[in-house]
Amino acid sequence: MAALPWTIALTVTSFVIGALLAIPLCRLRIARNPLVRHGAVALILTFRSIPPIVWLFIIFFGLGSDLVSLSPFASAVIGLGLITAANVAEIYRGAIKAVPIGQFEAVRALGLPAHWQYSDVFIPQIFRLVLPTLASYVIGLLKDTAVASTIGVHDLAFSAYRVSQETFRGIEIYVIYGLVYFLISVVIAYLTRRLDRRLRERISR
Repeated sequence: MAALPWTIALTVTSFVIGALLAIPLCRLRIARNPLVRHGAVALILTFRSIPPIVWLFIIFFGLGSDLVSLSPFASAVIGLGLITAANVAEIYRGAIKAVPIGQFEAVRALGLPAHWQYSDVFIPQIFRLVLPTLASYVIGLLKDTAVASTIGVHDLAFSAYRVSQETFRGIEIYVIYGLVYFLISVVIAYLTRRLDRRLRERISR
């Protein structure tokens, strides 16, 4: 269980970095300039199509060994963060497309400043739309962090493997290992449902 904080830290850090990077990436993805838009599409497809373990190997054994000194944890955060950015950018894009075009035209007609348009009109709607999908992605990301053990991150997967090798009780260890992931996923789903319910209640008032 001492490895649990590493798994949670890796999940949270990768998601936060990816969610922030996804904002400008999404903007490029929906840009009017076709070259910019197609370039963003190619970048997103590249990170979404290649398995996470491959990216971690490229970053840790390639960039980390020859160009700069990267720890296993830093390499995992960079790799998973970039993959998260590509996936979350598409989630943002889908939510933006779901907002009725009439609302964009209405705020322009009213002459609202750009920061008010997004902070008061668009972002609350987009956040409510993306919340369930983001929660599902976080649960998937939590499971994907297990690949970080292959480059030496001392997360739950690494700890489970080490303990199973020391005790020769693989079944019991991996059952416990699976239950921990299951419990964390249940907590994430529960908190997401509560937050979504509160948002819906506030909007309905």
